[in-house]
Amino acid sequence: MSEAPAPPAGAMRPLEPADLASAPMPLAGQPQPQPLLVRGSLQRDLVRLGVLPCAALALALTAWFTHSRLSTLEAMFTAEGQAIARQVAAMSDLSLFAGDLPALQNVANAALRSGQATRVEISNSAGIFVAAGANPATGGALRTFSAPVTLREASRAAAFAPAGTTAAGDAPIGLVQAFRDTTAYTQERTRSLMAGIGLALLALLAAWVAVRHMARDISRPLRRVSRTVAALQAGQFDARCDVVGRPGRAGRDGHAPHHEFATLAGDVNRLAERLQQHRQASEERVREATAVALMRMAEAEQAALSRARFLAAASHDLRQPLHAMGLFIDGLLPTATDAQRPAVLRLQESAAFMGVLLDDLLEISRLDAQVLAPEMEDLRLSALFDALAAQHAAQAAEARVRVVWRDRGLAVRSDAAMLQRVLGNLVGNAIRHAPLDGTVLVVARRRGDGVRIEVRDNGVGIAPIHHARIFEEFYQVANTERDRRHGFGLGLAICARIAALLDTRIALRSALAQGSTFSIRLPAARAEVPRPVPAVPAPAAALAGLHCLVVDDDRPVLEATATLLRQWDCRADCATTGRDAVARLGAPGAHFDAVLCDLQLAGDEDGMAVIDAARRLQPDALAVVVSGATGPEMLQRLRHSGVLLLTKPVAPAKLRALLSARQGMAA
Repeated sequence: MSEAPAPPAGAMRPLEPADLASAPMPLAGQPQPQPLLVRGSLQRDLVRLGVLPCAALALALTAWFTHSRLSTLEAMFTAEGQAIARQVAAMSDLSLFAGDLPALQNVANAALRSGQATRVEISNSAGIFVAAGANPATGGALRTFSAPVTLREASRAAAFAPAGTTAAGDAPIGLVQAFRDTTAYTQERTRSLMAGIGLALLALLAAWVAVRHMARDISRPLRRVSRTVAALQAGQFDARCDVVGRPGRAGRDGHAPHHEFATLAGDVNRLAERLQQHRQASEERVREATAVALMRMAEAEQAALSRARFLAAASHDLRQPLHAMGLFIDGLLPTATDAQRPAVLRLQESAAFMGVLLDDLLEISRLDAQVLAPEMEDLRLSALFDALAAQHAAQAAEARVRVVWRDRGLAVRSDAAMLQRVLGNLVGNAIRHAPLDGTVLVVARRRGDGVRIEVRDNGVGIAPIHHARIFEEFYQVANTERDRRHGFGLGLAICARIAALLDTRIALRSALAQGSTFSIRLPAARAEVPRPVPAVPAPAAALAGLHCLVVDDDRPVLEATATLLRQWDCRADCATTGRDAVARLGAPGAHFDAVLCDLQLAGDEDGMAVIDAARRLQPDALAVVVSGATGPEMLQRLRHSGVLLLTKPVAPAKLRALLSARQGMAA
């Protein structure tokens, strides 16, 4: 291919991957800038920014001028009242001194003619009292102004001046009280206050209109730029800004400067043109890459189909000679000599592992060929968990791992066999990777309109780097030496394919030294699912030598169980109370292989206390609760504690199968 021509000088160069690679990246541990939380809009912020100072200034000025106006009114009203009182006092001094009541009455009436006073009273200590005007009502809107009456300077020369008078105005000879109505004064104060408030509101309204107009002139161009950027983000690279700035006065260089928003719009338009060019170049590269990917995808699909056909054919062709090999090995084993027996056993073990591998390969080939179709039905998780508990009881007991099952009464819609295969593999892996005396929890949880089933263990965990690869074929994290006793690395791959058929996937949450949690999400059952009828298990092997402790307060049941166990060549010890059972479990040299205990004993004794003592004193014994209690609370309690439960009446075949599994583990 020929090299692309170099862009001309000054032209914009398309972005290359090297440009992105050379961009500065944040260093690990370097503090990153925190995002700025922005509320509201720019227009509202500008309005608040412009109106709030104007509002504060208008309120301050209005308060100052209103207060000044009200103070002036108060001073004028008080000064007028005091002037009236002093004027009446000056005009009534001689008349009051002489006791001339008609003259005093004329002075009081004359003070009322001005209309500024409502009532005038002139009095002295000698009992003279003259009043003009209406009597003030109690609690009326009146204000009183007082002034003392003193003799003027000329009164000292009068022949009838009282003895002892030394100077005019030394002592008052009476009192004048002027009453003024405050109604007009109050109305004037109210008008002044309302005028101030009106002026403040008018100033605020004018400021709000002016600021809103300016904010709109700022926010409109920004909104247009924002809409253009949003369109570019949505892939509409032909969007452009139509913001046009109004030129101002010419600057020093003689050119009229443009508005900053017009400059911003021009920058956005140039960015849009550049993005459009890059999009065209990227679409061309994508078309070329898509063509190559489609070709390789077709090759991969063809290779996958060829591999599936090969695996199916190889599994079928190898199964026949392997079956014959197994028959020959079974025929050679009884007649093998002591020197030959180890080799024959190793050959039998290798054949068994080869059979497991062929089964897994056949399962993968069937899944890849899409010949398996799930049969959806409503399933009760309690029945599924019971089947899985019986399937993995021996493995859990051998690994000394406690398995807790919690179905919570939920039901799902799925394929019973496929779901049991997936959960069985997850539970088996959890038991295999759990530590000694560890715990595996299988729990169902309601999540919206579905049910999530989780399988948890407290093992070593899986590093995040392996999370995406453990579902690949033949990939094992802790089996680099390819020890076939640890499996072949096909279980999770098969489970992932089955989960895809069930329209779900297996999720993983794990970390080193923190255990692992595998989960799948399934749709909930559409209706109530009836409880399945338990199947009768097949007869088990002989139980000779198995030592059992039977605890029951019902003697006929106790004797019948002991007789049945002795018919199976088992050793059976009986106890009717919890104290007797605990004493037998803790006796020196005592060893029991199984403990069968009733849940409800005589009195207030609880069979769970016996089970807890058996776990503590006889950790290798199989602890089983045999009870007729089927209440939901009791069953929930037993399931949370991880205790095996046999519901009365117990079929002998079921009990024999359970004890046979214990006998096989002990052997």
